[in-house]
Amino acid sequence: MAERRRLYIAYGSNMNLEQMAYRCPTAKVVGVTFLRNWQLIFCGVASVERFRGGKVPVVVWELQPEDERALDIYEGWPRMYRKETVRVTLNGKQIYTMIYIMNSDRQHPPSTGYYNTIREGYKSAGFDESILREAARRSGTKGVKKYDFRY
Repeated sequence: MAERRRLYIAYGSNMNLEQMAYRCPTAKVVGVTFLRNWQLIFCGVASVERFRGGKVPVVVWELQPEDERALDIYEGWPRMYRKETVRVTLNGKQIYTMIYIMNSDRQHPPSTGYYNTIREGYKSAGFDESILREAARRSGTKGVKKYDFRY
């Protein structure tokens, strides 16, 4: 019996099409949408947390089993990130997707290179970068060093 394909939403560096093409060559973009009532945070790398009224831009991917295995390794599942199922609306339909959420909530800013990788994903998906900038600024206020992400 063939293994089942899975829908996955990316909100961080996996929004970057070039990076995903390298890491998960058989993954396909299904669409773009928002994860509502959540907010983007940085714990050095991206994560999300529930936040009433918030929204996080996401890219919806269809994964083959080998893509998900590659992402499990990249995301450090299950120690660094856990998997959850969330509901999003895509093209007027509610769908259930897998998401990786960091197990730590200790916020600190991302590196400039990592931030720019996500920024490229925002640009290619047509998202407003203000949510990304705000998340980086918020994480900088709690971290050791405050970054100025004006690109």
